[in-house]
Amino acid sequence: MGISNSSDNLKGEMSFLGHLEALRWHLVRAVSAVMVLAITFFFFKEFLFDGILLAPKQPGFFTYRILCQLSESLNMGDDLCIKEIPFTLISTDLSAQFTTHMWVAFIAGVVCGFPYVVWELWRFIKPALHQKEQKYARGIVFYTSFLFLTGVLFGYYVITPMTVNFLGSYQVSVEVKNTITLDSFISTVTTMTLISGIIFELPILVYFLTKIGILTPTFMRTYRRHAVIIILVIAAIITPTSDATTLVLVALPLYILYEISIFVSAYVVKKTPEEA
Repeated sequence: MGISNSSDNLKGEMSFLGHLEALRWHLVRAVSAVMVLAITFFFFKEFLFDGILLAPKQPGFFTYRILCQLSESLNMGDDLCIKEIPFTLISTDLSAQFTTHMWVAFIAGVVCGFPYVVWELWRFIKPALHQKEQKYARGIVFYTSFLFLTGVLFGYYVITPMTVNFLGSYQVSVEVKNTITLDSFISTVTTMTLISGIIFELPILVYFLTKIGILTPTFMRTYRRHAVIIILVIAAIITPTSDATTLVLVALPLYILYEISIFVSAYVVKKTPEEA
């Protein structure tokens, strides 16, 4: 009897270790893909910095041109036109530019490799799901990747330029000139962009929370007004400007995400009422 128990325990332990081994190889492949992309981006320094990261510092940036055209179409003159962002970037540490180059290449690898990373994680999780669960989770890799990349683009083209323009031109006195370190600028751009990508995963989070019964569409509709206040607070935090237009530009997509999340939650409840 004791031998039988020992045999069962060993069998269960091997099964657990087998899962760990499978997870390890999925993670190895995911990390390898990110590193390959990071190394590739490392060799395209001018495109990575001048073409992408430092572009929001230039008055000719895409978002600033759109705002200027919008200002003219609304007969506001050049009120929304960004003619200058008066600050200078400097590097105060001997190794700062090289380490920043490596870090930015890695971040670019993570962003571009995100769909593959999600796919590898899905390949690990999928065998543990029942056929019905796999059916409901169909397309999860596409939707997760699409929402993340959409959030990244929103953060880069909307939140980042507004933040850079406001903070870069803000002065407590004309006697104090803005001289920004490269590390501070890059950190602001990457943080705003990645946070936006994560926030846009809200419908995916709602999907799983509804599946396990924590959220319902009724609850989300009941507390819609509270959600609006929270969205405005979040928009005010990630866009430190006093401009109401900028606040609305950021808050409106977040509110649309919330409404989409209600639809997602209702879809889950409709499809699996006994589980919800």
